[in-house]
Amino acid sequence: MGHVELPESEISGPAGLAGAPRPRTASNRPHSKELEQLWSAPTVQRNRSDHRPGPKNRPGRYLPLIVCADLLGMGIPAWLVLGAYGQPRAQLAAVVSASAWAGVRVMRGRYTSPRPAGFAGALTAPGDWLLFMGVMAVLATVFREPVQPVTAVAALVPGLLVTVVVSTVRHLPWPGRRQRAVHRVLVVGEAPGVDRAVQLLGSRTDHAYTVVAAIPVGTASLSCEAPVPGRLAPAPADDDVTTVLGGAFAHDADLALVVPGPQLSGERLRRLSWGLHDGGLQLSVLSDLSDIAAGRVRPASAAGLTLLHIVPPLRRGPQMAMKAVVDRIGAALGLVLLTPLLLLIGAAIRFTSAGPVFHRQIRQGQHNQPFTMWKFRTMVEDAETHKAKLATANENDGPMFKMRRDPRVTRIGRVLRRTSLDELPQLLNVILGDMSLVGPRPPLPEEVSRYDERELRRLAVRPGLTGLWQVSGRSDLSWQETVALDLWYVDNWSVATDLGLMARTLRAVTDGRGAY
Repeated sequence: MGHVELPESEISGPAGLAGAPRPRTASNRPHSKELEQLWSAPTVQRNRSDHRPGPKNRPGRYLPLIVCADLLGMGIPAWLVLGAYGQPRAQLAAVVSASAWAGVRVMRGRYTSPRPAGFAGALTAPGDWLLFMGVMAVLATVFREPVQPVTAVAALVPGLLVTVVVSTVRHLPWPGRRQRAVHRVLVVGEAPGVDRAVQLLGSRTDHAYTVVAAIPVGTASLSCEAPVPGRLAPAPADDDVTTVLGGAFAHDADLALVVPGPQLSGERLRRLSWGLHDGGLQLSVLSDLSDIAAGRVRPASAAGLTLLHIVPPLRRGPQMAMKAVVDRIGAALGLVLLTPLLLLIGAAIRFTSAGPVFHRQIRQGQHNQPFTMWKFRTMVEDAETHKAKLATANENDGPMFKMRRDPRVTRIGRVLRRTSLDELPQLLNVILGDMSLVGPRPPLPEEVSRYDERELRRLAVRPGLTGLWQVSGRSDLSWQETVALDLWYVDNWSVATDLGLMARTLRAVTDGRGAY
């Protein structure tokens, strides 16, 4: 049977065999009225008026002002700029632009989602704007409205700036404003599953869950450092619910995260869910499925069974067509707008070291098809001939070669690598269709020759100019971390994900972490 240790009380009994807490039964519980009330207290509905609630989709009292700012901030500048350039039906175009901008923000939940911490809310605007630009390009093509790209960008950029300013002000830590609400989680399950859940939840901060304690099933010890207020017996027991509710009460948890296993499944898990809900504690059940985006999971019910239908990864359809449009338009605009910078970098390379401005290299693309990738040259001209001599200095634990202080890199090359400017010529590869703006990094043929079946799945989509690897640490990542990120992208990508990653890339590039 289970056992709960309530801090600063005499309810706990001495430890049993191998350090396992002594089971509680009706015969060995204390019988004083006060202690009996303490024991039964967790089984009643708790008043959480003084507890921070979990995340909720509340639009906020300033929602009308925020929506008006987005509409007017996009519509008025667009009307003025298009009118100044002599664009026909400028007023109608401004109304359509403002409506489309608000529609994109609504579609991505910017008016209903809980406010992110810090300035993350402001950083979502560039990704929304890129999607909005793709929508406007499609509308202009469908309705055959000729608009010069430079004019369109000049008309629509002010709306982005207004939204960024409003979002920044909205997310400032004003005095008296509540910080991001989080769930205080009590993890319940067998020791290996509890350790895994606690480790993964503690390894990242992009979620609203913080582990406050754990209740293992059985006598096995935990390797994580979570407090253990009690344990469940290996077999179903009458006080399973009391044990979990007592642990939640002791550590002020508002969510029980149950990790199913052979000793905690079926009817036992069902009865536990009844008791936790009756006791006022929220319940989540951890699935064995991992690295599946929530948007791909469709719950269903059949014959009393709870089914999780997993939507196949996107490989064709409207989103794939939209990705191709965004890739081509984004790469073309990038080349046009960045031409002065590209010329400046080319001149710097040409006059600071001997050799060509560009470096061409064979890489493996989608479905393992080779293509020629373009980069600015950042190494000495005969760098490839020296690579074999440096093999023992490889700092990557996989087939990829990475060296923090590679002697082949030139002085200007170090600057270009740290800022990722050496990757800009790959915009041409995006236009040619060999690469995408977002995707896994294109590997070398010699690297692919050492891939196993799992690693080869990275080549199921077009490689990208940027991706999860770049916003998550780049060369500081281990090989297995890099593969895990790429595989998540391969299975879960969407146009919205791509645009969000492009927005996050700007911050990663300015940071420079992991770039060498």
